[in-house]
Amino acid sequence: MVTLRPFVDKQTILDFAKRYPELDVASIETCLAFLHTTADVYQALDVHFARYGLSRGKFTLLMQLYQVREQGLTPSECAERVGVTRATITGLLDGLERDGLVRRFPDSQDRRMLRLQLTDKGQDLLSQMLPDHFCRTTGLMANLTDSEKKTLIKLLNKVCAGTPAMLDAE
Repeated sequence: MVTLRPFVDKQTILDFAKRYPELDVASIETCLAFLHTTADVYQALDVHFARYGLSRGKFTLLMQLYQVREQGLTPSECAERVGVTRATITGLLDGLERDGLVRRFPDSQDRRMLRLQLTDKGQDLLSQMLPDHFCRTTGLMANLTDSEKKTLIKLLNKVCAGTPAMLDAE
């Protein structure tokens, strides 16, 4: 997946503000800084996960299965937990199964349904990867104090609460 970086500079924003009075310069600058940071973090995560032959989506799915251990999840449960379509999950599962990291098996209650579970190879990969992953995540956040981390979480939750403004049909 290609993540594009925002390309608008301060002067361009100011020029737009002259033409569009509803433009709030501080809001646009903040949004662009957020998007720029997000693009950089996604790029770094892509490089990190590639070391282990994974993508962000595959890692997320492996972690969902790691949390539930033996009971496993259905593909629909995975899609719901991760917030993607069932088709997306199917594509991720096909690759994970091909790599021997996940197995599909019939549900004990309803044989028409499939459940998903980490294989021993999948468990081993996560056991090898997670210490490095957690160290790198700590490094990503190392420039923030504990107080700043808490503040950032609060601020990001506020940004998230504003996402309906981009989704509304009007």
